[in-house]
Amino acid sequence: MPKQGKNIYLRKDGRWEGIFIKDRIAGKTHYGYVFGKSYEETELKLEAASAEKSALIHGKEGLFTELSNEWLLLKAPQLKASSVAKYTNLLDLYLLPAFGDKPVSEISRSAIIQWSRKLLTSGGAKAKGLAPKTVNSILSLMTNIMEYAAREKSIQIADTKDISIKQPQKPMRILSRAEQQKLSSYLRDNLTPCNMGILLCLYTGLQIGEICSLTWEDILMDEQCLYIHQTMQRIQVKGSAGKKTKVIIMPPKSDCSIRRIPIPDEICQLLSQIQKPDNAYLLTGMVHSYYTEPRNMENRFKTVTMKCGINDVNFHALRHTFATRCVEPGFDVKSLSE
Repeated sequence: MPKQGKNIYLRKDGRWEGIFIKDRIAGKTHYGYVFGKSYEETELKLEAASAEKSALIHGKEGLFTELSNEWLLLKAPQLKASSVAKYTNLLDLYLLPAFGDKPVSEISRSAIIQWSRKLLTSGGAKAKGLAPKTVNSILSLMTNIMEYAAREKSIQIADTKDISIKQPQKPMRILSRAEQQKLSSYLRDNLTPCNMGILLCLYTGLQIGEICSLTWEDILMDEQCLYIHQTMQRIQVKGSAGKKTKVIIMPPKSDCSIRRIPIPDEICQLLSQIQKPDNAYLLTGMVHSYYTEPRNMENRFKTVTMKCGINDVNFHALRHTFATRCVEPGFDVKSLSE
């Protein structure tokens, strides 16, 4: 039996064995072992091992850069490629330059608050300040890493949970009925595959990544509905020679985003006029990698709205407009959300 408070045991081979907690990773405890010919010798070795562990925690292994790398490696298998790219970008641009070489235990709450305010006023590539939403994303990532350090490494950390930036509520841009009619008329009169995509978003509420990844196989003409099960996004690529970004097609961010959406009768008739093979993209009528990516779709939408004389509107306004037109006659908001 060990003495009280000491994990030191006499083995059957006559040696003494000391046990200590070496690490905690992903909720699992990893133990270290020391051995000696006597209880006293083993006790000294156990104290030395514990001291070494403490030094490591406050040394390289306790640095924010090391712990952030550990956290991301641990979380990566559970995340989408877009989320990994986002976290990597936030770390490289903001968190590591500010805190990378600091021990986590020495990062104070006041330092985090002061730094977040600086990001708001002078952060970003042009030093004009970051949007509150971006700063909150950075703070959320930092909190996750700090909590990992406390939970898995038993490091004492500053309380960061309630540090956030108040985000001003932006007014939603919704097309007026006159603007919607003007846009619809132009798109019908100039029915290219890309314009058909804009029209479809206006009357179904699809997001830009969803329309860009939509193929004719997902347009179920017999059932008069769309099957939405993927989205397109351009993400940053770290460490690729010559390439900084790439386009990926992936499942939506949540299971409830996989859905079937009814197509209005008139829109269905227009679709039938330009129907292509199942494996072709709606926006190009072509297959394989011949797609239109979101940023190009945004540019084409701007060109269309300029021709229609509609100002100060982005692609996402189509989704807001669709939702508003549904709610106006009394459509149930919860059903619409689903």
